[in-house]
Amino acid sequence: MPDPGQFVLFVAIGGLLGALGGLFGIGGGVIAIPVLVIFFHLSQQHAQGTALVMVAPNVILGLRDYARRGSLDRRVAILLGLCAVSFTLIGALYATRIAGPELRYGFAAFTGALAVYFAYRSVRAGEAPVRARLAWGWTAVVGAIGGVLSGLFSVGGASFAVPVLSLVFGYAQTEAQALSLALVAPGTIVGIVTYALAGDVDWLIGVPLAIGGSLSVRFGVALAYRLPERSLRLLFCGLLVAASIALFLK
Repeated sequence: MPDPGQFVLFVAIGGLLGALGGLFGIGGGVIAIPVLVIFFHLSQQHAQGTALVMVAPNVILGLRDYARRGSLDRRVAILLGLCAVSFTLIGALYATRIAGPELRYGFAAFTGALAVYFAYRSVRAGEAPVRARLAWGWTAVVGAIGGVLSGLFSVGGASFAVPVLSLVFGYAQTEAQALSLALVAPGTIVGIVTYALAGDVDWLIGVPLAIGGSLSVRFGVALAYRLPERSLRLLFCGLLVAASIALFLK
C-alpha cells in the first residue's frame, strides 16, 4: 500500500493529467501512460490498464461539461459510443496478449504519426472555415476504428477521433473533443474489466490518479473554450509528439 506521500503525489499527478485531459478532450491518458512507464517503471500493459482507471471518471466528467456547454451532438455521440464498445473489447483482449516493447512502440508510432498529420493539416488550414460535414452516419466507422484503438492502446480512440471528426467531418475542435469523449466513455469500462482480468491494473496507483483527475478535469474543459482553435490544435499536436518521443526513448 502506498504511503501518504505517494498517495498525495499520485493525486497531484492525476490533477495535472485531468486538466490536460479536459483541455484536449482525451481524458489525460495519452500522457499518463508514458509517465507511468518512464517514471514509475510499469510495463506498457500495466500502464495502459492503470491509466484507464484514471481516465474513466475524467472522461465522464469531461463529457458532462462539454454537453452542458452545448458542444455535443447527442445523435452522433450515441452512435459513436455504441459502435465503439464491442470493438474496444477486441482491441483490449489483443493488447493484453502482446509483449510490452512491441505494444509500447506501436503506441509511440501511432501518436507520432497522428501528431505529424494533424499538425500539417492544422497549419495548412489556418483559420479557414470548416468544410461541409459528411453524413453523420459515417461516424459509425470512426466509432469502430476508435473502439479498436481504445482497447489496443487504452486511449487511442480519443486521439484518433479528435482529428478525424475535426478535419474530415468538419466539427469545430471543441465539438470534436466532446464527441471523442462520447466515443471512449462506454468503452473505458470494458477496457478496465479486460485489463483487470489480465492482471494489468495497479489499483493503488490508478485510484489516487482518478481522484486527482476528477477534481481538475472541469478546469481543462473551461480553458479549452478560452483558447483560439488553431492554438488548441497545435498544442494537442505537441502533446502527442512529446508522448511519442518519450516512449521511443524508454
